[in-house]
Amino acid sequence: MSTSRPSANPPASSPSYLPAAPAPPPPRSALARSPFGTSELVTAQHLSRRAVIYVRQSSPQQVLSNQESLRLQYALQQRAEALGWPPERVEVIDANLGLTAAAAQHREGFQRLVAEVTLGEVGIILSMDVTRLSRNCSDWYPLLDICGFRRCLIADRDGVYDPGTPNGRLLLGLKGQISELELHTIRTRLMAGLLNKAERGDLAQKLPVGLVRDARGVVERDPNLEVQQRLALVFATFLERRSACKVTEVLNARALTLPRSDPFGDVVWRRPTLSAVLAILRNPAYAGAFVYGRRESVRTDLAHRPLRRPLPPTAWRVCVRDRYPAYIDWPTYEQIQGMLDDNRAEYTRERTRGVPRDGAALLAGLVYCGESGHKMVVQYKHGRYYRCIELRRRYGGPACQRLSIAPVDAWVVAAFFAALAPAELDVYDRAVSEQRAITEQLTRARAQQRERLRYEAALAERQYRRVDPENRLVAGELERRWEQALRDVASAERELDGPAMPDGPVSLPAELRAALVDVGRDLPALWASGRSTIASACASSGVAATRRPATSRCPSAHSPLSHQRRIWKRRRSRWRVRAALTTRLPRS
Repeated sequence: MSTSRPSANPPASSPSYLPAAPAPPPPRSALARSPFGTSELVTAQHLSRRAVIYVRQSSPQQVLSNQESLRLQYALQQRAEALGWPPERVEVIDANLGLTAAAAQHREGFQRLVAEVTLGEVGIILSMDVTRLSRNCSDWYPLLDICGFRRCLIADRDGVYDPGTPNGRLLLGLKGQISELELHTIRTRLMAGLLNKAERGDLAQKLPVGLVRDARGVVERDPNLEVQQRLALVFATFLERRSACKVTEVLNARALTLPRSDPFGDVVWRRPTLSAVLAILRNPAYAGAFVYGRRESVRTDLAHRPLRRPLPPTAWRVCVRDRYPAYIDWPTYEQIQGMLDDNRAEYTRERTRGVPRDGAALLAGLVYCGESGHKMVVQYKHGRYYRCIELRRRYGGPACQRLSIAPVDAWVVAAFFAALAPAELDVYDRAVSEQRAITEQLTRARAQQRERLRYEAALAERQYRRVDPENRLVAGELERRWEQALRDVASAERELDGPAMPDGPVSLPAELRAALVDVGRDLPALWASGRSTIASACASSGVAATRRPATSRCPSAHSPLSHQRRIWKRRRSRWRVRAALTTRLPRS
């Protein structure tokens, strides 16, 4: 027995026992058939609150170039109206244009959106896709929780979702995870190509002053000879003075400026500062090396931009030598880095020697405890001692040991001269020749600076004479620049024609010259007379006496001290020639 299905359009004479046919649905408009149509999830409760459209683009460049994407995001107002919201209840939040969605702390617009949802004032959030709202799951899931609690809908170009339902939360969670993974994938692809180019040394980096890139992309030295020779002067002065602070003092004493790069890549001349000198000494590009990954980004918190921290050479990602024209060779660069690191006064934490300091102790920063292995400090109160206090500082226990300075330094001096006695060096001629070369470089640098200032004054004069005298707004400024350039030239000429600086080679008394010439054969006697004969001769001639702590650092690299049965002090000195001497000294 079969039953027939009632017709969708029964005739008027249909029996009364048949169910009434449903009314035909109203015709759907073109807008209703489009993706901007209505949704069954939208209720009167949602319509009683506002609709918020979140607009964002990741960078200022995208704001300027991707105008079509911006128009599509603003066009979401039409979809909000199609879903039932009147135009006056549609709010657009576009305060985050040009900001990335990797974090939410710096996005005021996103924080404002979360605050309005928390207060229950938003019925739906509209965005082109999930990536506009967040690319970080730690920001995305809290937003889903708040929207689910406040019954706020989320809509993108694919549909409308209810975060309060399992299906809606599942789909939105997957979209958030995909958006976060997409950011990582894009960054990985970009970095892969960038690293591949950097490993060949072909990546175009910003060059330091003194190196320029021509139209073919080939890196060459700056054709300005003054720039080249000023950089060479910085390296030569550091190798002679062994301190970046001393280099800054020498340049400032002679009113010599340093070339720097402005934000547009042009060379400007500025007064030397310690940071500028260190930037030149630390840059491996001056040694001809292409380096990528010299610094790493360290983020202390999400509210601030990450800090750039320098890395040691062993942690550089890419280092290609002989890629640029070099001002110094690579061994000299490594020697300079070793000097700079060794000058740091953080004896305990960094285990460096530090710069030589005034005082009676010759081994300040060089002495290690033979018992605990920690670095010993110098004590001048209640006597002169080398003390090991690291265990007491860390754990509050007693000091490890305390040794008198006098017998230790006396043995070091004897061993030092015994190591240098076979050399028979002519110290005076060598020191004077090196100092004369540095002085010639300084004089040449001052002459080049005066020549450059004269050219700038002539250029300012030509610019002033070309302007219309009636145009006082321009003529007045050009006249001021011309007058300033003339004052700079006059100041440079006075300094160049003034008295010679005392750092150049000077005539020495016969007594001091004889002592220096015979220093290779009479080093111990010269050292012993350093406080009397040499000091008086230097004071009368205006020459600074040699600092004995600095001299003792030349051969000694590591000096452990220990005592045995509190009767003997054992002194072991390791020299830079990879030889070790061990002796026993009576304990004082």
